[in-house]
Amino acid sequence: MKRSLALIATLASGLVLSAAAQTLPAPAATAPAGPTKIAVIAFQVAVAQTNEGQRNFADLQKKYAPKEAHLKALAEEIDTLTKQLQAQGDKLSDVERASRAKTIDEKKKLAQRDAEDAQNDYQAEMQELYNGLASKVYDVLAGYAQQQGFTLVLDVAQQQNPVLYANESTNITKQIIDAYNLKSGVPAPPAQPAAAAPARPAAKPPVKH
Repeated sequence: MKRSLALIATLASGLVLSAAAQTLPAPAATAPAGPTKIAVIAFQVAVAQTNEGQRNFADLQKKYAPKEAHLKALAEEIDTLTKQLQAQGDKLSDVERASRAKTIDEKKKLAQRDAEDAQNDYQAEMQELYNGLASKVYDVLAGYAQQQGFTLVLDVAQQQNPVLYANESTNITKQIIDAYNLKSGVPAPPAQPAAAAPARPAAKPPVKH
């Protein structure tokens, strides 16, 4: 019953991610002769941590804040009505008790529908935002890999990835974030006070090719 956009934000990093995350295609270029040069990247993390990604996803959460407040208020109202019925039930007539129970049931159904609609809408917008940004970050990644002479870049953020060990020097996640921020020109978001908001899991929306 206690569904809210806090739950939806969590699902965004799970359900949406698993629904659309796929392996990115390798750049259509012939590998240069010589020893294989491999790099790794947490691609989904890179996309989400770009300045543009942080800004866009923060704006999305702000957009759904009123809906989250509505769901929270509705849940609290249902909880209050339920406690009142439990406390006063033996003092009410059968008709009044049935009427109150019906009201509570209707509000529960309304809350569930609203939460499911908000969840679906949030996930759809999250995926759309991420897909558009991921394709641009991938272009930067492909260019960087070619410039640095990498013949293979593995995404260690994928749940089914073959990388068991990688030296930190091969991780180009930060380099790609910095390169994209420079190209996009989007400034870093202002630092938030440590206690400004409840801790939430970082959104890891889906990858699009």
